[in-house]
Amino acid sequence: MDLELSEEQRQIIETVRRWIKKEVIPEAPRYEHADEYPHPFIDRMKEMGLFGATIPQDYGGLGLDYVTYALINEELSRGWMSLSGAINTHLLMAYIVLRFGTEELRRRYLPRFATGEKRGGLALSEAHAGSDVAAIRTRARRDGDEYVVDGAKMWITNARFGNTFCLLAKTDPDAQPPHNGISAFVVEKGGAGFTVSRDIPKLGYKGIKTCELVFEGFRLPAANRIGEEGMGFRYVMEALELGRINIAARGCGLVRAAFEDSIRYAQQRHAFGKPIAEHQAIQLKLADMATRLEAARLLTRNAAER
Repeated sequence: MDLELSEEQRQIIETVRRWIKKEVIPEAPRYEHADEYPHPFIDRMKEMGLFGATIPQDYGGLGLDYVTYALINEELSRGWMSLSGAINTHLLMAYIVLRFGTEELRRRYLPRFATGEKRGGLALSEAHAGSDVAAIRTRARRDGDEYVVDGAKMWITNARFGNTFCLLAKTDPDAQPPHNGISAFVVEKGGAGFTVSRDIPKLGYKGIKTCELVFEGFRLPAANRIGEEGMGFRYVMEALELGRINIAARGCGLVRAAFEDSIRYAQQRHAFGKPIAEHQAIQLKLADMATRLEAARLLTRNAAER
């Protein structure tokens, strides 16, 4: 697959790959087991411009195509999947602002999203509404030039150390169908009534905190609404297509890590007088892994191109 890349794509991917190999892989187990937020890794990702990977250059981003973005996420996940989570919903938020926000909103936020000064993600899910986004109960009530938000969001990635989020809330709780009453907003930490209440324990995917957000009479400017009232559900559903590319690329990175580690082990482990990599049964297993991996990568690339 890499043979089809342009020289620019090769350079970008190789830069990320070298960093992952030299700095991330040796240290990632410590962060993972301690469930510690990787501040040094995040700072390096800012320097490389990864928080602006898909943000257009006119707004200070790298302006990368989605194939390159997918390959970057594969490299990140090859080293430690949590790093991919740091930019996934962050760039979905940026996508929504770019596609549906006013020019004033774009100019105000996209350059700061690109540098990582403002970073965060999507505040969508609730305790009773995971995949069923239309069932959310968080309410945003118009009050003059502001909206007043009440409700809670659950399982929000980047909530602990992020500072800016795309919030989905009901502006018309009586709308039918329900998704017609949902609007999207850019919200920032710091105002009264917006708290990160707790971290959610996880079996894996450590380091990148997943939290509950609570809104109690939180006020935000009406100018922070993205697009039209009642259109937020549609905006987010479109953006999630980009998120699914990220998730698929993560899977490819994890499989590649398993495959490469398997080859290394098969070359080092001896049985019956030779490395087990020279036994046909092991070779067949590795060949099957390689085939499945390449199929997954090609399918992910096809989706990214589309």
